[in-house]
Amino acid sequence: MFSQQLVNGVMLGSIYALVGVSFTMTIGILNFLNFSIPSIFMLGGMMSWAFIVWGGLPWFVGVALGIATGGVASLVVERFTYRRLKNSHPDVPLISSVGFLVLFENLVIVYFGAYIQRFPTPFGDANLRVAGLVVSIPQLCSLLITAILVLTLHYILRRTQLGRSLRAIAENPNTALVVGINANQIVPMLFLISGIFTALGGVIFATNYHQVSPFIGNEVTLKGVAAMIIGGMGNIWGAVLGGLLLGLTEAVSIHVFGGSVAEVVIFAFIILLICVLPTGLFGDRNIRSERV
Repeated sequence: MFSQQLVNGVMLGSIYALVGVSFTMTIGILNFLNFSIPSIFMLGGMMSWAFIVWGGLPWFVGVALGIATGGVASLVVERFTYRRLKNSHPDVPLISSVGFLVLFENLVIVYFGAYIQRFPTPFGDANLRVAGLVVSIPQLCSLLITAILVLTLHYILRRTQLGRSLRAIAENPNTALVVGINANQIVPMLFLISGIFTALGGVIFATNYHQVSPFIGNEVTLKGVAAMIIGGMGNIWGAVLGGLLLGLTEAVSIHVFGGSVAEVVIFAFIILLICVLPTGLFGDRNIRSERV
């Protein structure tokens, strides 16, 4: 039923939106495309599984530790990639972040194997039925969590001292330093928030689809980059809208054309949209003032 696919598309789009926001925060403020994000997405799901299944911890404790692992991994990337290499050629930190992507993925493969693992969930097969539509509890929770986190992030960036400092760094890092903003203290907070968003996306994905593997981040984060581009580089709400559009396009494509050609339809849609709007849906705004 078509309306059910729309619901599924919104739920899937919420995962793409989280990842898109993570990319947006680093490239919109630091002009740094963090290619380690797929591995941090994977770490959120895999480490949660490891803490729950291997460690025998309660589900919520294991998930919290898995998300924390993603945050710590993001801080490691900041310390050894962005901070040490930010004054070098722009390609150097980007390639270094790819190195962390490979490192994290292979460490997980060494310790846990390369196979798909079943991810436990406390929700079972609990569903809500509204007007003939079926919404699973994990899907509903993921949508609500995404909405709350993005609204909270928007408030932090617009209304708090941390947010004002980040926007000052985005506007002009040298001027921010002159007025007393210590980037070495502020930027790690940005990476920590980005890592938590990404790892949470991995947990939500694993909970919704009941499986994890060392490679779950690759395809999802590709859609996250696409969401960022569709919305307009550096615009958080644009990344959210881009993620939701991608999720809806994917769900409708599978319903209409079948899973075998869904990816073709999705990326044809992306290419068409970029041809019509090269700077994205919100790219006509002042990127410096509206980027976060």
